[in-house]
Amino acid sequence: MTKRLNKAPADSISLANSIAMRDTVVTSLEDAKGLNIKVLDVRQLTDITDYMIVATGTSARHVKTIAERVLEFMLEKQWRPFGLEGEESRDWVLVDFIDVVVHIMRDQSRKHYDLEGLWAQTFVEMTPASGLAAGERPPRKRPPT
Repeated sequence: MTKRLNKAPADSISLANSIAMRDTVVTSLEDAKGLNIKVLDVRQLTDITDYMIVATGTSARHVKTIAERVLEFMLEKQWRPFGLEGEESRDWVLVDFIDVVVHIMRDQSRKHYDLEGLWAQTFVEMTPASGLAAGERPPRKRPPT
């Protein structure tokens, strides 16, 4: 399996597409008055996506409206979602565009799951300062018996 860290020249087109998608999502979140918008560049951590974007909605209705706005903006540019989860609960809606994954959450769920903290910790664990090569995963810790 080829690591995404060593992108071939053809991948520059894919990266430009990912950046355009990221920017369109952020614009749509701002347009829908999403709060505390955070863009996480996870290219060095995983090959499942390039960017994770997290935003907060103030209510179940606001979360639904934000998700609808993201879909509207992306469909205008001919980007269709690969997956859409949580639209019934409206507490946490995930919209997967493969290169960009969008998490729209109510404040309580965002604090509880702390996706930014989870990915930040993963990044710290995977940096050369931890003794691992960039992109190398740390060994799994066994639970205490």
